[in-house]
Amino acid sequence: MTDDSATEAAAMRPDPVVPEESARPEPVGTVPQRLEAILLIADEPLSVVNLATAVGAPVPAVRQALEALVADYDGADGGRRRGFELREVGGGWRMYVRGEFDGLVADFIGGQAPARLSQAALETLAVIAYKQPVTRSQVASIRAVNVDSVVRTLLARGLITELFTDPETGAINYGTTDLLLQQLGINSLDELPPISPLLDDGADGFDDVA
Repeated sequence: MTDDSATEAAAMRPDPVVPEESARPEPVGTVPQRLEAILLIADEPLSVVNLATAVGAPVPAVRQALEALVADYDGADGGRRRGFELREVGGGWRMYVRGEFDGLVADFIGGQAPARLSQAALETLAVIAYKQPVTRSQVASIRAVNVDSVVRTLLARGLITELFTDPETGAINYGTTDLLLQQLGINSLDELPPISPLLDDGADGFDDVA
């Protein structure tokens, strides 16, 4: 085959097909809507970076959306002031009931609370009582299960409380309340029975509890 024939044959070959990159699905809703969905279920304050990762938006856009949500909930633009608010606490963002409605919510929860705690709630309460101050993730690590809903139940029952927020991680540290002491009929946590005799050898998480 001559050079001219080879050139002509090469020109007639179809161009190689380059596969297109798989198209990423468009995120559902607007940035404020996606933020509301995440914040609604958050048990601990979430940093702007974590929120940006969760909703798939740039950090500046998330900051702007958070400020807009705060103004919206506060009724700053002449809208309806909500019964909840969005606050920045311990370097993170979380939704809270407005202070003036604390009594209303407490009465409602008290009237709805069941008489007895579940086994999961009792086990979680025991971990918090012996390990406090302790974070939710630490409790989950000890129990090897997710404890989000149980912690919410114990908070609602007034048996545990939020003691403080870690300034570096934003994690909330929990502890027991005086109501628990009343329910147990003791004056202080020092009267709790030693737990080490009840544990299996090498039980994780309670090594420092005598």
